[in-house]
Amino acid sequence: MNNQEISLRRDSAISKGVGMQTQIYVERASGSEVWDVEGNRYIDFAAGIAVVNTGHCHPKIMAAVSKQSEAFTHTCHQVLPYENYIRLAERLNDKVPGNFDKKTVFVTTGAEAVENAIKIARAATGRPAVVAFGGGFHGRTFMGMSLTGKVAPYKKNFGSMMPDVYHVPFPIELHGTSTADALDGIAKLFKSDLDPERVAAIILEPVQGEGGFYPAPADLMRGLRALCDEHGILLIADEIQTGFARTGNLFAMEGYDVASDLTTMAKGLAGGLPLAAVTGKAEIMDSAQPGGLGGTYGGNPLGIAAAHAVLDVIEEEDLCNRANELGSRLKQRLNEIRSRVPEMVDVRGPGFMIAAEFNTADGKAPNPEFTNAVRAEALKRGLVLLTCGVYGNVIRFLAPITIPDEIFSEALDILEASIDAVKGA
Repeated sequence: MNNQEISLRRDSAISKGVGMQTQIYVERASGSEVWDVEGNRYIDFAAGIAVVNTGHCHPKIMAAVSKQSEAFTHTCHQVLPYENYIRLAERLNDKVPGNFDKKTVFVTTGAEAVENAIKIARAATGRPAVVAFGGGFHGRTFMGMSLTGKVAPYKKNFGSMMPDVYHVPFPIELHGTSTADALDGIAKLFKSDLDPERVAAIILEPVQGEGGFYPAPADLMRGLRALCDEHGILLIADEIQTGFARTGNLFAMEGYDVASDLTTMAKGLAGGLPLAAVTGKAEIMDSAQPGGLGGTYGGNPLGIAAAHAVLDVIEEEDLCNRANELGSRLKQRLNEIRSRVPEMVDVRGPGFMIAAEFNTADGKAPNPEFTNAVRAEALKRGLVLLTCGVYGNVIRFLAPITIPDEIFSEALDILEASIDAVKGA
């Protein structure tokens, strides 16, 4: 059995709507390394798209899941509840930024968390409309893709989007859009198309994920908080990709001097098991009627057990500081490369949520061809990278935060060699 044989079977069995960035079929994984069915070894700088921040098959997480699996795997919390679900909610209520009483609901996926955050915001405010940002990504469900600020591939051919969803520009200095432009866009929206008294929530990622790893400026977050307070609008922080030590804090919003009303999370929460959550102000979270929130698999016992272990590992191994250390080293190396590769026009990101953006050599246009060539060359050399961005010209670096120094150094050497090979081609 090899990758090509499995790929042919995949083409016959799986919808082409499920995109693939590689044709490498994994047989096993450990820490920051994966091995495919042919025995080839790769360094993983994707981490399941920021899911295994604590590394593949972390022993403490695997032990917690194994112990829980021996007790029970599912009862549905709404039917037969279990204490560790409540205890995890207590831990998140304590750790999510915001100096107020909080409550939590568990669901299964990030898109579900976003859907439920919107439901809660609408129930709490009695209002229907939601404002999101261009370039943002909030999932592939109908509300999720309606909120997402990118057409292809997320909205293409799927018909009408959900009503009462509006988009404004996201501030990206490199692209000539400032915080003032973004806030002015909201002001114009409120003057021309949307009464702010109809707005339930404004949602944004503290660092845009699929959109290109653009951090939200601090003055944008302060401006949004003031705007929301003025008009009785709720601020939702989508921390699905930024959460759980990735940005050098447990949550990215810790890096700002304001708090959101609701926080969505998933990905890194359970170290590879499907678990998501919404945490927010207690009185807002209680606005939904009993039965209005939840789901059959929401807060599955195995995911809950894994999440407890994830929080323990982040604390015990000081992964927030580790993320800052690794990110600093990665930025330094990327900036050294940038000094002689004019196609690399920007290096950015907090903690270990780092990206490099590539344009044409004259710097005037996005260069997705160069970007993808670097990704493909690195893959040939044994390093898994992901691209992102509205124009597909950004490489995002999402290695597990537990990556050992020697493997990290090896990966950086592969990265530099790959960029040089593409540059010299």
